[in-house]
Amino acid sequence: MTNNESYHVPVLLNACLEGLQIQPNGVYVDVTFGGGGHSRAIFKQLDASGRLIAFDQDPDALANLWEAPNFNFVAANFAFLQNHLRLLGIKQVDGILADLGVSSHQFDTAQRGFSIREDAPLDMRMNRNGGQSAAALIATAEEAKLASILYEYGELRNSRALAAQLVRQREHAPIDTTFALIKALERFAPKFKDHKFYAQVFQAFRIEVNQELQVLKDFLEQSANVLKPGGHLVVMSYHSLEDRLVKNFVKRGSFSGEIDKDFFGNVNKPFTEVNRHPIVANEQECAINSRARSAKLRIARRNG
Repeated sequence: MTNNESYHVPVLLNACLEGLQIQPNGVYVDVTFGGGGHSRAIFKQLDASGRLIAFDQDPDALANLWEAPNFNFVAANFAFLQNHLRLLGIKQVDGILADLGVSSHQFDTAQRGFSIREDAPLDMRMNRNGGQSAAALIATAEEAKLASILYEYGELRNSRALAAQLVRQREHAPIDTTFALIKALERFAPKFKDHKFYAQVFQAFRIEVNQELQVLKDFLEQSANVLKPGGHLVVMSYHSLEDRLVKNFVKRGSFSGEIDKDFFGNVNKPFTEVNRHPIVANEQECAINSRARSAKLRIARRNG
């Protein structure tokens, strides 16, 4: 069992391990296996009676597996966390880790279509075995739908103009590569801030293609069902849309941020936050791993 840091350098590794409060005989779940960096570190702290279950829908992650009687890999989206744990005969676990977003490997593999740096097919699917690619989405979605995606998931205020431009452009030539998408919208890119603009555009379509926010909601609700009382949920996010959902759920028990109280005025929520403010990487880690700059880590303890 060796680390594969060429695939993905684990962000805030020590903080994640501390947040899980690992017991050697406990049962833990890493729902974003990727290169296996976090999973390996968790597994090293378990004894033979402990157990680790890892999830990843990306077939590329299979190259990073190892074999052990107390390690299980589930090749599936973590939106189906509870069902797959049941299939493994597991009702409750001691800790769950989620490192959200796109892995370094997915960004750096040009043909996946996640990066703005290289020309490649406009795919963006985390699981290339199914679903609609970003190219297919842009080719078929109505203008209003494209505008909604860019506004809600890219937080772009000129989303209507961008959507209209994409519709005009696709009538002349397909927008089926990363550079074709960039070219189609280049006149809207702010001077000296073009990189951020394109990153927002790509983020918007990636979130829609993979239904990332809905998957996150499904996962958070299921995590409350499968964690033991006192168990720890550790979630690392990389943009405000994800972090807001996690923050609201652990602080208030809802995704909207509204507080639900019972007849006696007690707040109905499954978790208690361990850290009131998100943990962020220090400058040393950011210098080593640029992806760490946008990471926000939240830790919560299951009530009950």
